[in-house]
Amino acid sequence: MLAVISPSKTQDFEPAQISVFTQTRQIEQSQVLVDLLKNKTQDDIASLMSISDKLSKLNFDRFQTFSTPFTLSNAKQALLAFKGDVYNGIDALSLSLDDFEFAQGHLRMLSGLYGVIRPLDLIQPYRLEMGTKLKNSQGKNLYEFWGDQISQVLNEDESEVIINLASNEYFKGIDKKSINA
Repeated sequence: MLAVISPSKTQDFEPAQISVFTQTRQIEQSQVLVDLLKNKTQDDIASLMSISDKLSKLNFDRFQTFSTPFTLSNAKQALLAFKGDVYNGIDALSLSLDDFEFAQGHLRMLSGLYGVIRPLDLIQPYRLEMGTKLKNSQGKNLYEFWGDQISQVLNEDESEVIINLASNEYFKGIDKKSINA
């Protein structure tokens, strides 16, 4: 069984107390999106994301400083980085290593920038909602960019059951016809 949830706009990138981590599986695609966004002005980002000048400056700077490889000094495990109602309910800071191992096998976060994220995958601070109309080589928005790639990664996880706890905006990123669950 895999549960899928949405990411959170609120994030905390203070150093984590655990050193166990994994790398995101779709970092090449993430880099393509970041390269597109690095070429945008702060005003472009404000308009694209319908956000304030303050938030557009923050996210402009985030895209400009995005760098791989991800390490514990420039990134954080996703389940510890995301904050917000769902993540406060999970209370990741209280989880044991065994709990993280279980979550790693059974929880996925869907992301406009990273595609499918596992709990221990390192991520850098970002804002890129799945519904963003970012023109790219695959089409006019992130749904067209990701196509069936999110479903392919979920299929690699070989789960017979997927429980959707994500918002419609994010669950729409899954190509239901190509999912094997």
